[in-house]
Amino acid sequence: MTFKTLDFKSTLITGGGGGIGFAIAQFFVAQGKEVIICGRTESKLRDASKQLHDCPYYVLDTGDIAAIPAFIKKITGAHPELDCLVNNAGVQRPLDVNEMGVEEFTRKADQEIAINIQGPMHLAVGLLPHFKSKSGAVIMNVSSVLGYIPTSVINPIYNGTKAWVHFWSMNLRTQLEQAAASGGPTVRVIEIAPPSVGTDLHRERKDPNDNKKDKNPSALSVEEFMEDVVKAWKEDRDVIGAGPSQKVVERWYSEFGTDYEKATGKK
Repeated sequence: MTFKTLDFKSTLITGGGGGIGFAIAQFFVAQGKEVIICGRTESKLRDASKQLHDCPYYVLDTGDIAAIPAFIKKITGAHPELDCLVNNAGVQRPLDVNEMGVEEFTRKADQEIAINIQGPMHLAVGLLPHFKSKSGAVIMNVSSVLGYIPTSVINPIYNGTKAWVHFWSMNLRTQLEQAAASGGPTVRVIEIAPPSVGTDLHRERKDPNDNKKDKNPSALSVEEFMEDVVKAWKEDRDVIGAGPSQKVVERWYSEFGTDYEKATGKK
């Protein structure tokens, strides 16, 4: 029997203390899933946990790569049923080479790369042995429409990291599908590519509310975003857009999807 996206029992959600991560956690709790959240700020996690029926929470900076192996050992020991990872934590920083010195730019860029790329990779690969011991498991990676078309020029590092998440998700999915076809366990890889959503992601911009609907009519509320994502989960899609990002995702795959499938032997 095919392991579907929502067949998992227990999920770890990074950046689960607010925004998209918290909204995902709310939905999964409502579906009777075990939900574990983690993030950098304990006070936010504590408040979120109370709203999520006192779900377990752990303080973890996903950019602290050295801390991840011990965290994985701890989390799988405390929650052996864990069979889903939602790589949601991320930062978006306005970085301009014309306005910033070398040290400031590279320091902030390195941290953004660690949180947006290295953390998700280390968590996914580190949890794979545990996930492969299950009858099925799911890895969900949150990318961005900006990883498909980098229109937010003030966020060059963010755009690049989310392009990495997109391509990493494609290749990871293919590798794990090939393993499953050879008799290995099923580990699904789902990519979620949000458009502009009214969260606090823009908190470091001059106007931190420029992703809210009253200032950006094309932006989605968190509720609108979740409506599209939940629909796609129930349809068992591997790549999920929401609102305006759905068309961008469809355009990208209509142009390059067949080429990728031919190159990887799917067609």
